[in-house]
Amino acid sequence: MADIIQLLPDHVANQIAAGEVVQRPASVVKELLENAIDAGATSIKLIVKDAGKTLVQVIDNGKGMSATDARLSFERHATSKIRSAEDLFQLNTKGFRGEALASIAAIAHVELKTKQETDEVGTVIVIEGSTVTEQDIVVTPNGTSIAVKNLFFNIPARRNFLKSNTVELRHIFDEFHRVALAHPTISFALYNNGSETFNLPNSNLRQRIVNIFGNKTNEKLVPVEEETEILTISGFVGKPEFAKKTRGEQYFFVNDRFIKSAYLNHAISSAFEGLLKNGTHPSYFLNLYVNPQTIDINIHPTKTEIKFDDEHTLYALLRSAVKHSLGQFNIAPVLDFERDSSLDTPYTFNNKVSNTPTIEVDRSFNPFTEDAKPRQRSVSMASSYKKEDTTGWESLYVGLESKGTKNTQDFSEVHFESDETTISAFNDESKVDQAQTTYQLHNKYIVSTIKSGMLVIDQHRAHQRILYEDFLRNMTIKEGVSQQLLFPLQLHFSTQEIDIIKELKEDLEHTGFVFSNLKKDSIEISGVPVSIPESEVSIILEQLISDVENEVPDSNFSATDLLAKSMAKSLAIRTGQTLKKEEQEHLVNKLFACKEPNVSPTNRTTFITMSVDELDKKFI
Repeated sequence: MADIIQLLPDHVANQIAAGEVVQRPASVVKELLENAIDAGATSIKLIVKDAGKTLVQVIDNGKGMSATDARLSFERHATSKIRSAEDLFQLNTKGFRGEALASIAAIAHVELKTKQETDEVGTVIVIEGSTVTEQDIVVTPNGTSIAVKNLFFNIPARRNFLKSNTVELRHIFDEFHRVALAHPTISFALYNNGSETFNLPNSNLRQRIVNIFGNKTNEKLVPVEEETEILTISGFVGKPEFAKKTRGEQYFFVNDRFIKSAYLNHAISSAFEGLLKNGTHPSYFLNLYVNPQTIDINIHPTKTEIKFDDEHTLYALLRSAVKHSLGQFNIAPVLDFERDSSLDTPYTFNNKVSNTPTIEVDRSFNPFTEDAKPRQRSVSMASSYKKEDTTGWESLYVGLESKGTKNTQDFSEVHFESDETTISAFNDESKVDQAQTTYQLHNKYIVSTIKSGMLVIDQHRAHQRILYEDFLRNMTIKEGVSQQLLFPLQLHFSTQEIDIIKELKEDLEHTGFVFSNLKKDSIEISGVPVSIPESEVSIILEQLISDVENEVPDSNFSATDLLAKSMAKSLAIRTGQTLKKEEQEHLVNKLFACKEPNVSPTNRTTFITMSVDELDKKFI
């Protein structure tokens, strides 16, 4: 039998490797930014067009490469960070696999310009699908500029799987934020379709967080500092009252490398136990510094997952450090046994001399003397009682019998009236049936009778369906009724969240929202839909942003539909809410006036029916 196993050609192997390293344009952004940092750059620019599908370019002022290194960097497993296997456990750099540039060059058009400070001219290399089409001398500034164009041009199936520009751009922003937060001492700039989106100067971590997420973030941060032999922690956590429904502002950095760890995230959540509302998540920006020998980075192609030698110790240290910071800055209640604040001297009594109380005694008082004043007073009081006229006491009893008879008649009349009322309440069957058409069960279900049996409605899902169709109708016919606010609402969001609101602004206005001002990090709302309370506006917008980010809609997604679903989910009656009889009946009537009363907007059953026959079978 002939041999059937053969070695893959390099260009095919590179395309397969690209499937692990390059999943979307954001993957290219991550690899190129990390290479720029490893090159010692102090200023990095990221240029993106069409959400990275047309162009991703990174320009840095690092040390650059020689002509030989520039050519060799696109070969597989070519790296300057690893010399032996032992170096894998002493990593202090970002990229070390040697697959990033080779994988990117296999699926895109790449143009590299690089120059070292000691050289007079630089090198330009052009690669198309792993094939070098040009290598020449070029005049270029110190550092490296690498442009990745037409991503997945030779793999159309992978290109078709990319999401819409909005979603892909959000992933690029996420990667940009992760790298920028890990290195606040490096200045970063991001240009999207020719316009500047971020310009982050050289700063400290707190200023970097504020520059990315808005000026309002500064008052939300609580510093966390802890240094031990095993672990050094520095960074910030958000105050509990500013916790969000999304997990967007959660960043762990281990040795300046962004990681994801559900285990360490649980440590933060347990430190905030009892301080957060249901359904909200704390914000944190924490740098963890450990010995590189105690971690293994090389367990995932994207290097976002790390294996720790002693996770339990890190969990305990991280939890206690966050809990200590929350207590130290009076965010969480603490017990202090050293002093009692109730014993402190009030400010108004400082430097005042206290008056010593004195007791005065009448030493001449003798209770046994006849001329004592209390004795005289008692005699006079007794004499006054004796002077009371008691003549004609018999007249007090005149007519007593007639009064008693009248009172008896009054009581009997009251008794009979009460009996009649009680009897009519229980015996008038028509009134009973009219008053009890619906029942609320456990403040969750509404039970109603129908001809064939019984109807059980989930009040939360049913109200979602009612609100969803109302909002969808208002947005379709563009006739949302707005209620003007006496004082406009000022809400603060990050730049990324503001962009989402801008995209949905037109649909929101059709529901009744009125935006008087949209800034880079805040919005001003002067009108809201009539059905929405003013206090719920920020919650609704946060939920809407969360839905847009987490549902990851594709190009066929309808912003109007998602907006109607999100608002209905935020405003629907909750499980556990007591409803009056009129509210129950109104909910039932509105539900069956909907076009699709059977399911909620998320395709979950809103009601079930049970016939009399089914009930009868239960008693067999």
